[in-house]
Amino acid sequence: MISQRQLFLQHIGQTSESPMMLEIESAKGIYLIGADGKKYIDLVAGVSVSNLGHSHPAIVKAVKLQAEKHMHLMVYGEIIQSPQVKFAELLSSQLPDNLESTYFVNSGSEAVEGALKLAKRYTGRTEIIAFKNAYHGSTHGALSLMSDDFFSIAFRPLLPNIKFLEFSNEADLEQISEKTACVIVEPVQGEAGVILPENDFLKKLQNKCNENGTLLIFDEIQTGFGRTGKLFAFQKYNVEPDIVTMAKAMGGGMPIGAFISSKKIMDSFMTNPVLGHITTFGGHPVSAAAALANLKVLLSEDIINQVDRKAKLLLSILKHDKIKSIRGVGLFYSVELESAEMVQKFFRKAIENGILTDWFLFNDKRFRISPPLIITDEEIKETVRIILKTLDEI
Repeated sequence: MISQRQLFLQHIGQTSESPMMLEIESAKGIYLIGADGKKYIDLVAGVSVSNLGHSHPAIVKAVKLQAEKHMHLMVYGEIIQSPQVKFAELLSSQLPDNLESTYFVNSGSEAVEGALKLAKRYTGRTEIIAFKNAYHGSTHGALSLMSDDFFSIAFRPLLPNIKFLEFSNEADLEQISEKTACVIVEPVQGEAGVILPENDFLKKLQNKCNENGTLLIFDEIQTGFGRTGKLFAFQKYNVEPDIVTMAKAMGGGMPIGAFISSKKIMDSFMTNPVLGHITTFGGHPVSAAAALANLKVLLSEDIINQVDRKAKLLLSILKHDKIKSIRGVGLFYSVELESAEMVQKFFRKAIENGILTDWFLFNDKRFRISPPLIITDEEIKETVRIILKTLDEI
């Protein structure tokens, strides 16, 4: 009989020559549970997707209830669907007044694609500015924003008129001009190894964009919904973008994304041409219901307010002579080891010891710590105990 493993390799499109190959049967809270019953502490959280952990009862209930009412009805934007409306209203109540109009999509990459199109349509400009070592997705437009040729050169030609600046380099901001449609930035650079902005850089970036009539897009796909200790990272840095993209933790494990702007800017998609952005499954009612339940839990329970306290506990006990540095914010950290080879050894040994972690696309000397935000103090202590044990063994 052919095993699941063989069928996986034969019939599932692969993205690398050496996939992780963990066979997960179920997941609950901070744990993934293998087909053999082995439990793994999830320090990736689906790459910052499962902020409320796996199989949160409120989200599961919302999915079941909505699936019994209706699922897909019509291409996005044509029919009033209660889960979309209620979620957009609640989301808007947590955002600045200029972020009032939500366009629902399926993923982070599509949110970025839509935001870029919106900025070009609204401004009538074509130049786009991004930052070196940023990651915004893998579709053609999003891939065009990747400065590292390793991931993009095989897929050229990509979008023209893209410039790349150094993150937190104030002098580079002079490259923003009246030709620039938008600047897209991660408020915290994720795949670069969790790099934080310095010297009020994001505020200076916002001022420069305002001077030139350039739209500022914040990519909150990895940082949104509590990961940094605020609902969104821009709230931590007191900056208000013109457009914000989100996905990942938005749906509590269900696929959904969005880009949000003012109604004035968003209405650009209504004319010249009509249907400026179209999506069939964007804001799927089951995903929207899950996202609504997810946000209600985050806002009603003391989860986000506990993030910084939990981070302090984590950092106070995560100490080992093989750790070169730890960098991050909230419950989003990168841990530096001596070499990429050591990180790979750590990764493999950590799986053996019951921890799932990951490295970063643009920084392979660091491994990721981004657990579900619901992780308890005791679970943090157990996690650190296993990390230290693993470091001893490599």
